[in-house]
Amino acid sequence: MRTHLIVAAIVLTVATAAAQTAPPPVVAPIPAAVQANVDRLQTAALGSDLAYDIVEGLTTEIGPRLAGSDAEAKAREWAVAMLRRNGFQNVRIEPFSIPYWERKVERATVITTHGRQNLVVVALGGSPAADVDAEIVRFASLAVLNDASPESVRGKIVFIDEPTNRTQDGTGYGAGVAKRGQCGMVAAAKGAAACIIRSVGTHSHRFAHQGGSTHPRTAPTAPSAAVSPPDADQLTRLLARGPVRVKLEIGVETRASAPSGNVIGEVVGRERPDEIIVIGGHLDSWDQGTGAIDDGAGVAITTAAAKLIRDLPRRPRRTIRVVLFGAEETGIHGGIAYARQHAGVMGKHVVAAESDFGAREVYRMRSRFGEGAVPYARAMQRALSPLRIIAGDNLAGGGPDLGPMRMVGVPMVELSQNGWDYFDYHHTPDDTLDKIDRAELRQNVAAYATFAYLSAEMDWDFRKPAETAAPAAR
Repeated sequence: MRTHLIVAAIVLTVATAAAQTAPPPVVAPIPAAVQANVDRLQTAALGSDLAYDIVEGLTTEIGPRLAGSDAEAKAREWAVAMLRRNGFQNVRIEPFSIPYWERKVERATVITTHGRQNLVVVALGGSPAADVDAEIVRFASLAVLNDASPESVRGKIVFIDEPTNRTQDGTGYGAGVAKRGQCGMVAAAKGAAACIIRSVGTHSHRFAHQGGSTHPRTAPTAPSAAVSPPDADQLTRLLARGPVRVKLEIGVETRASAPSGNVIGEVVGRERPDEIIVIGGHLDSWDQGTGAIDDGAGVAITTAAAKLIRDLPRRPRRTIRVVLFGAEETGIHGGIAYARQHAGVMGKHVVAAESDFGAREVYRMRSRFGEGAVPYARAMQRALSPLRIIAGDNLAGGGPDLGPMRMVGVPMVELSQNGWDYFDYHHTPDDTLDKIDRAELRQNVAAYATFAYLSAEMDWDFRKPAETAAPAAR
């Protein structure tokens, strides 16, 4: 034991000495005049309810905004008027088309030797219609279903009873959502009649968690639905008592093509208007709630942040472009369309950030910059520290609609929100305005205004590669 203590003391001493002699991380300087504007923006954001007014208007006047629907079209018109009213320039809609899917009927009834019970279910996006009456077979996870033999599920309804873990950063959802995306395709490939999943949420209320499946259009898919968590528990208890049949009815409306679009407004840069900072959220929503936290909040946060920057005495050097993406929920259609329509100028897209994780406080800033640009990330992180935002790593994803831009090299920033209870409400009837706290929304606006202003005003190249040492002279 004494030897172990001596070794530990030596290791600690060496580590302490190394830390003391290591140079401090390089942080890019922020000029005093720029910092004064950052302070001004943060003060203004923390005292403004503009973001709340925006999300209140969207969720009250429009309500649910299913991708490709008349309601989404009205939301685009509403957004154009709102952006113009707030003084944005170059306000426009960039249209695109999507396949349309809407649920019309969803019913599930348990049939056992003890009688019948109705289940609370919601059809998953993209599901075909169904009128199935079959025995169900339970699987603890998607992985277990993947390993199952076709003989064990053929003609039956597979039931994936996999829970979703509650985490601050949403990683529990990322792991749990795979069953929603793949259950219909896996069930069809094994000859099952349909697939039911435990809702991909962290709540215990008796409503089901909506969402789309991600199967390729060329692959067959079985009818798919999510069941509320209490009903999933009920199915498991009933199965412990003997065989269970479920009658599943799903009715849908589909069209090969429906209109959608991205709504854009800009704060045009005073010196380099062709260099673009993108911020935004998605305008569409699922239709059980009113799309307040997903993603009316993101629309409001980024729009309000850009409006504060527009109201400064002098516009920043680069252009700040607010993009309100269409049809995110049914396949990231807006993000894909934007990257395709602007493919020729992606090199002029300086950096991007998306707000699509609710309205709770931002607690961390992550980046995805070139290694030579990491000092700029540290400068941003330092500027955000008065808002109780900590420094993160250089592995930011950016957000769902920014994925196509990230894949072609556009630098990303992620202002991570506290998602501890996000999946209690996300994609459910409980996604409503009362879940948004005004003070937390203001802090989000302050964070986005700080990031967007520094990105637009400072002469920073976020793609900058790591500097290499010059070769030694011979």
